[in-house]
Amino acid sequence: MSLLSKIRETVLCLKAGRVTLPYPAEPRPVPPRFRGRPIFDAAKCIGCAGCANNCPAREILVHDICQELRIIQYLGRRCTFCGRCADVCPEKAITMSHDFETATNAIADLSQRLELFMSTCQRCGRCFPEPSPLERLKLKGYRFDDVASERWVFHSKGYLDTESTVADIRIDLD
Repeated sequence: MSLLSKIRETVLCLKAGRVTLPYPAEPRPVPPRFRGRPIFDAAKCIGCAGCANNCPAREILVHDICQELRIIQYLGRRCTFCGRCADVCPEKAITMSHDFETATNAIADLSQRLELFMSTCQRCGRCFPEPSPLERLKLKGYRFDDVASERWVFHSKGYLDTESTVADIRIDLD
């Protein structure tokens, strides 16, 4: 390495000018598709719990107090801001904000809690339409996430109907 090459490098760096950004004094606008933390809109939410079922970090908890009252709680501690909750929401009740400064001393500043009144059918008393035969094969039961301890709990029971789903195959269980 010669002294001449060092001088050339110095001249190039001086021509480039200032490279660092004045971030704290002048924050730059975020890109158009930036995903900040999720924001929940209780007025649009129908309580389907699709966001909780698709959250890879399990940061959205659902607790059915009774058939008419559902609590949805977003914790925000391990959220990676992936945006799956906003993508699967049928009513677009979850939007991704443009906030990128989410540091806080109190973890409760990140959490959000929705208490939803689930309107029921006047004839059958259920909140959702009758499941299809394929949905009947899935596990059924109320969601029971531990909202007080902020934990995701899989608490449902599986069942098989007495009549078989396919009429031409008879299976006898001992």
